[in-house]
Amino acid sequence: MESKTLFARTAPVKLFFIASIPGAISMLASALYQMFDGVFVGQFLGPTAFAAINLAMPFVIINFSLADLIGVGASVPISINLGQKKEKAASNIFTCAVLMIIGTGCVIGAALFFSAPTLIRLMGAEGEFADLAVSYIRVYAACSPFVTIVFAMDNFQRICGLIRRSMLLNILMSATNAVLEFIFLGVFHWNIWAAALANCTGSLICVLLSLIPFLQKKTILRFVRPRFHFPMIRQIVACGTPNFLNNIAGRITSILLNAILVRLGGETAVSIYGVLMYTDGFVQPLMYGMCDSLQPAVGFNWGAGKFSRVRAIERCCFMAAAVICGLALIAVLLLPETLTRLFMTGLTPETLQMAVFAIRLFALTYITRWISFATQSYMLAIEKPLPASMISVSTALVFPVILVAALWPLGLTGIWLNFAATSVLAAVLSAVILFKVRPQLRQPDREEPFPDIETVLEK
Repeated sequence: MESKTLFARTAPVKLFFIASIPGAISMLASALYQMFDGVFVGQFLGPTAFAAINLAMPFVIINFSLADLIGVGASVPISINLGQKKEKAASNIFTCAVLMIIGTGCVIGAALFFSAPTLIRLMGAEGEFADLAVSYIRVYAACSPFVTIVFAMDNFQRICGLIRRSMLLNILMSATNAVLEFIFLGVFHWNIWAAALANCTGSLICVLLSLIPFLQKKTILRFVRPRFHFPMIRQIVACGTPNFLNNIAGRITSILLNAILVRLGGETAVSIYGVLMYTDGFVQPLMYGMCDSLQPAVGFNWGAGKFSRVRAIERCCFMAAAVICGLALIAVLLLPETLTRLFMTGLTPETLQMAVFAIRLFALTYITRWISFATQSYMLAIEKPLPASMISVSTALVFPVILVAALWPLGLTGIWLNFAATSVLAAVLSAVILFKVRPQLRQPDREEPFPDIETVLEK
């Protein structure tokens, strides 16, 4: 179905299922791979390698952060321009965004490759623990120019209405990654660098396949001669900043927590933190898949002045996020030992008890997590980057750091409680923001969308 017809005319609830279910399936496939990644490394390479991945992962995500900034930041104005029938402007933003992502991948990848040993040493890691983390980071860094664009291409496909194709490519990527990692680690018995190579290989295949419809000019977005100008770049950066700040701030927090955990509990504490992150890595992508899949539709209708449709779509997002978090809360509380044994081997009774206790405290996060997550997505989709940035930075950095200090007397228990307490504070902040912007969100529909100024001038 053509994206304009899908976003403008499909009933909101039906549109929610058409767009969000494939997005959720895509993210579920990605989450399953992330879980298998942790299982394969933990089972085939042992606890030191598992701890090394968790130590290195914040830097890997930072490596993708600028690409995400550009990809997400471009998607919002692209959708709004399409809603305003400015297809040439949308295609120019798309083309410029692709070139910007490739360029930043080269720069950030090179910087990370050469700085990896120093960064890991500053984390307090030594010996084999440090060497494994460095080799893992360097594979991702070397592949950056070719693979960091993978998530942006996923956004661009959904904007063009290629929702099913996007889903199938994500499933293919996750399956390819899992199969390659099993072969590399379980059959060839290669080391931790092979886990990163498997992921990069699957991502590259997905990138090449996702480019085909754009190169064949079968989409509403086309590659055109790029016209870079400051207002466009500023708009991309502004719209992508909330997601970027969330990534960067979240990784800074992870680095801080890892550094504290290395000193408070060594590899064991870092591994337990890894279990928590892999568990959340199964839940958060489901929420992201549904909310992010609907951002093009929300942006299109916002640009077209159909505000009642925007509100109806977002109600579906909030309800879906709440349901996912509710189910996650129940599952995590019921299965703490299973989750621990899935990722960690050679457990002593003391380690198992520590992990179960941490997981149960972490599960409380899901009582309120859905509020801030859905609100941030809403603000980003309607081109309100400042409120979205406030939520993302507060959730990922400000609140956790404040709580580290406030809960410091509790030791490791304070670290495990940090996540749930942060979620409560973020929910309060989100409720305040929704109340503040309510008058803008409640405005009546416009009869006609904004005219394309270029068309007006031509007439």
